[in-house]
Amino acid sequence: MSSTTGSEVLTQGIGYGVVLGIGFVFAILMMGLSTLQNRYTTYKIATSEEFNTASRSVKPGLIASGIVSAWTWAATLLQSSTMTYQYGLCAGYYYAAGATIQIFIMAIFAVRIKMNAPYCHTFLEVVHARYGNAAHFMFATFGLVVNLIVSSMLLLGGSAVVNAFTGMNIYAANFLIPLGVCIYVILGGLRATFLCDYSHTLILMILIFYFFFWTYTKADLIGGFDGMYHLLQQASIERPVAGNQDGSYLTLKSNFGLTFMIINLTGGFGIVTLDQARYLSYWQRAIASEAKTVVQAYIMGGIAWFAIPLTFSSVMGLAAVALANNPSFPFPGGLTVAEINAGLAAPAGVVTLLGSGGATAMLILLFMAVTSAASSEMIATSSILTFDLYQIHFKPDASPEVLMRVSHIMVAVWALVMSCVASLWMGIGISLNWLYLFSGTLFTGAVGPVIFTVVWRQQTKEAAISGALGGLVVGIIAWLSVAKTYYGELTIATTGQIYPNLAGSLGACCSGAIISAVITLIKPDNEFDWSTTKRINPRAREMDRRQATLPNSGSGSDTPDEKEKQECDMVDAASAIDDTMFDIPAEEYASLQKSLKVATWASLILTFIMLFVSADLYVDDRLLT
Repeated sequence: MSSTTGSEVLTQGIGYGVVLGIGFVFAILMMGLSTLQNRYTTYKIATSEEFNTASRSVKPGLIASGIVSAWTWAATLLQSSTMTYQYGLCAGYYYAAGATIQIFIMAIFAVRIKMNAPYCHTFLEVVHARYGNAAHFMFATFGLVVNLIVSSMLLLGGSAVVNAFTGMNIYAANFLIPLGVCIYVILGGLRATFLCDYSHTLILMILIFYFFFWTYTKADLIGGFDGMYHLLQQASIERPVAGNQDGSYLTLKSNFGLTFMIINLTGGFGIVTLDQARYLSYWQRAIASEAKTVVQAYIMGGIAWFAIPLTFSSVMGLAAVALANNPSFPFPGGLTVAEINAGLAAPAGVVTLLGSGGATAMLILLFMAVTSAASSEMIATSSILTFDLYQIHFKPDASPEVLMRVSHIMVAVWALVMSCVASLWMGIGISLNWLYLFSGTLFTGAVGPVIFTVVWRQQTKEAAISGALGGLVVGIIAWLSVAKTYYGELTIATTGQIYPNLAGSLGACCSGAIISAVITLIKPDNEFDWSTTKRINPRAREMDRRQATLPNSGSGSDTPDEKEKQECDMVDAASAIDDTMFDIPAEEYASLQKSLKVATWASLILTFIMLFVSADLYVDDRLLT
């Protein structure tokens, strides 16, 4: 582990205070909000539907803020700045573009899930309805692996920065950061995470604006935009960037930057598609949103999120480059490889420019990002463990009360698991940068089969399983082969380089989709018609029907026993419904078809702009003078 004593500008007491204090403040806030919600609205935290899906009634603004908050995790702030420190301005843009496209594309899948499985809790329930236990268990394993990687990355980045600023024990930070989050998630469920997402995003935006305007209008070490330009020009002479045009930090023409964008794009699709939380949470937010506004929520969320990594990295990432040789820089002579891999570029820039005050603001900023994403991970992983493993494979007849209890237990279990795994990575020398680059190799083979499961009725069980497993095998082989061929040995250092991870991510993602498509085309399923997926979770359908006919039922006077009895009555009523009742009303289906067209065109146009218009531009002397 690298030494970070140069950046320790705060006391350990402040570190423990931020980690414990802010978490418990949000826990108390969620307790109050949950009490008000139970008292004055029709949505009861005591029901499993509300706890895990927010009763599918969340408005687009809250969904959009949730998307922004859930996708703004430790890597958004630290990894974007780290790549900018290494490859210049292009890396911040490529990080933002490579991770925004998935949000736009997810708008399409969000509409399709509303059309084909409107009452599911998780995408894994769709897998189970179509393909049975074996495929379901395999994709649940993929989902949990993604959740585990993402959750541990949150803590790797967060604890490294807390340790760098305050000297707080890094392993203690791993276990204490999730504690407050665990409490407020258990108290409030998914709707609580949305409300916390909103407040987290507000604080995050304020602090990013503070950093931006201070750096470019107040910081004497920078000297405004002109000063930054000249400092970066000098840095290009002293430390030219290999693979960039003229070695410049100011160009978008970068071999390594473009390579990183491809890794980020494929890995991001894996996280968005397979991580029920991520974030991303994207399936969870699609399920929780109102059908008529789901598209605008995702488009708004994508556009809003794009500015966060681009702005932050162009402030703190470039500031670290420009001031690396300044006497005030906390790491004399610039960051070492170990410090870069730990994600300390942005913290170094903050400390150089703003000292202890900036370090405190950065600590709060990062804590907001980490805890917001962690809350999404906990509630969504709880959904997988409760509904996709416990209920389906162990106790299909579990009562709503039991499912609620299991959901709460799983939130606490996952908080402990993510802390232990993050500590394990640290103990064996795996950094945030290594794990971020490698993660796509491990799970993007399942991206194609999962997408086909939601949008392509002819895909078969054999195609889905073969595609996911085949993609994993191809990705691992490509990753190790390129590392051995390029660098002559297989070590943590060589397997963490950018080209082996490019081969692994791209090989896994492409081969998984190709294998699944080829097997499906050879022997398609011509009988499936989505009726089985529309029948998922009849209890929620009955709940919606009853709430529509009894709009004033939310007096808040129902006891827990009465709530359980009501949910059991809903199960009995739902089981008596004729199959034709599970069809989506014609008016709503027509609205969803219209939304699907809007989502398709909007996502394609915005993706084209991201990839093929902006990427042709580069910053040169004429643009900055």
